[in-house]
Amino acid sequence: MSGEVPTKKIRVLIAKPGLDGHDRGAKVIASALRDRGFEVIYTGLHQTPEMIVEAAVQEDVDAIGLSILSGAHMALFPKVKRLLDEAGLSHVLLTGGGIIPAEDARALEAQGFAKLFGPGTPTSEVCEYIERAVRERSSAEPA
Repeated sequence: MSGEVPTKKIRVLIAKPGLDGHDRGAKVIASALRDRGFEVIYTGLHQTPEMIVEAAVQEDVDAIGLSILSGAHMALFPKVKRLLDEAGLSHVLLTGGGIIPAEDARALEAQGFAKLFGPGTPTSEVCEYIERAVRERSSAEPA
């Protein structure tokens, strides 16, 4: 025995809110996270904010990654955030990606979203960010 404490795997929910039918990016991120050692739950297409938050509750996730290309991010993302807060999950890292203009990304980050990633972001950057942010949140929580 080396005396090392095993590190809990980070559980990430990847979700596609709304009617956006393009999920290649979400699947690429889910695969990269799995390859990096994360436990990943992918909800599939056409999820409502309520379905996403219910899955987060049931799966006891550490982070949620929303993926959207439809342009409905300013309607759907804040609703997910509000429902998470109402469910007592404000500690869950909430991030996302897709086609999100910089001005909208700043507005969403001001509402409590963590970093939002655009097309072409290296998967290693997404994985490293989620890992670092979740670990920082975990170490900041009272025991």
